[in-house]
Amino acid sequence: MLKKDREDFINEILRSPSTKKIVVGGPGTGKTCLFEKIIQGKNKSLTLTFVNELVDDLSLELYGISTVKTLHSYAQRELSHLLKKKIKIFPKLPEVIKEDAKILLNKEIEFDKLFHNREDNNKYIDFYKKRKNYYKHYGYSDVIFGIVKMFEKFRDKIPQYNQIIIDEFQDFNKLEVSLIDLLSQKSPILLAGDDDQALYEDLKDASPEHIRQRYCNKDFGYSPFNLPYCSRCTRVIVDAVNDVIYTANKKGFLKNRIEKTFEYFENKDKDVISDQNKKIIYCQEYNTAIPYYIQKQISNIAEERRKKFSVLIISPLGRHAKMIASILKKKGFKNIEFVGKKYNEKATFLEGLKILLEDKVSNLGWRIVSRNILSDKEFSTLIEESDKENAEQIKDIVSNTCKEEVKKLLRILNAVKKGNQVNQEELEYMFKRIEIKPYDLAKDFLIDDIDYSNQKIIDPGLRKIPIKTTTIHSSKGLSSDYVFITHFDDRYFIKNKDKKIISDQEICNFVVSLARARIKVFLISSIKKRPTFLKWIQKNRIEEN
Repeated sequence: MLKKDREDFINEILRSPSTKKIVVGGPGTGKTCLFEKIIQGKNKSLTLTFVNELVDDLSLELYGISTVKTLHSYAQRELSHLLKKKIKIFPKLPEVIKEDAKILLNKEIEFDKLFHNREDNNKYIDFYKKRKNYYKHYGYSDVIFGIVKMFEKFRDKIPQYNQIIIDEFQDFNKLEVSLIDLLSQKSPILLAGDDDQALYEDLKDASPEHIRQRYCNKDFGYSPFNLPYCSRCTRVIVDAVNDVIYTANKKGFLKNRIEKTFEYFENKDKDVISDQNKKIIYCQEYNTAIPYYIQKQISNIAEERRKKFSVLIISPLGRHAKMIASILKKKGFKNIEFVGKKYNEKATFLEGLKILLEDKVSNLGWRIVSRNILSDKEFSTLIEESDKENAEQIKDIVSNTCKEEVKKLLRILNAVKKGNQVNQEELEYMFKRIEIKPYDLAKDFLIDDIDYSNQKIIDPGLRKIPIKTTTIHSSKGLSSDYVFITHFDDRYFIKNKDKKIISDQEICNFVVSLARARIKVFLISSIKKRPTFLKWIQKNRIEEN
């Protein structure tokens, strides 16, 4: 009966004649299955999201029946088509131009915020455009801004599709919503998401109000639907998520939340697993002991299951996730991947050189490498020269000394790229300039090799268990059999010094983390004080370890 009930919810969406549909459903409620059915037989469909992990998964699951892209890659493609030229993207361009603005305008300007919030008439937008044109690259936000402005000016250029699907709509900002609203003018569209999983208000000015307005307000023209049954998680995890939502509502949080049901989907196989895993595990471990606790639990799980399983370790900070990954590797685990931000916001010397390998006269490439060669005063003078009317290319402004050094480095890099022999002295010079420490890398390799040879560290059956470590924000789109949420303490999960002041996003962070698990969740505190969110889950669902 439940299976039929679930099918009825999906069939209601499929049978609806509405060309504008919005589907709200919690984690594991079958949105991808719905996507497959709604685009079946439609030879020109488009699926958009902004999470790279989701693009990879959806591309496979919708392979051959839908084009799947991130918003910025879609904007890049369409803008290239309309402008009839290749559009290049450098993700750190807003930071580059922010530094230019500090020099030229003596202002600290967050350009991404201007684009995210559609401050089209802000005077600093023109400054950004001028510098962007000089560098001949776009960033992630302004390439979306570019295609939005183009579609708004030339409505006849908006492409048509048999079906458009937008995933994770709760994490879209005003700029991204502008693009979706434009696309919806020409094509049937389905928005999917869950305002209980909104994570990106701080990182990219996203707001769950966009999904709430379109779901609740008929003036937007969307027919609302709900997918209530979670077939990913065990019963206790679904119940714990509902506990958190209920307590949040009772305490006055999540005031504008979409009212919806989120229910465990009973079925024979999942019921057996749920009965075997009736509790969420909570424990307190010192920071340095957390990796050892995780190793012990993985060993216990392997002894109990004696078959393959996956592990996801979610930490509030990237340094926590990397530390745990490093220690587990040293203990003998070989299939560990850190998922998350792997780069600094500042453009690096090597990134500038890589741009110049592709385009020797690139203003952006020369600008980045110059920042790493010149003194602050020399660099400021260079930026001021590049901002003059009819300014020369940066390669023609920099000194011959700077040119010679860059030329030497490019020659070495090009030889490395082609696999040609490079003498040790030149390699050491290049490593020093791009701040790579080869001896540290060699040492790490040697340690890994020694560890790999010492197979007594962990049992052979555990070595290849797939383990991912990540942060809360980067966990979106991921799921595993077992999830360890580390450093589960108020100091990390609630930012305000007054721990009674909790943001909706912090509640959503915890909900998302819980719902990554298919079988079991382990909550690990690093201090003795019991965390606030633990108290939001009914005691009979928690087992203290």
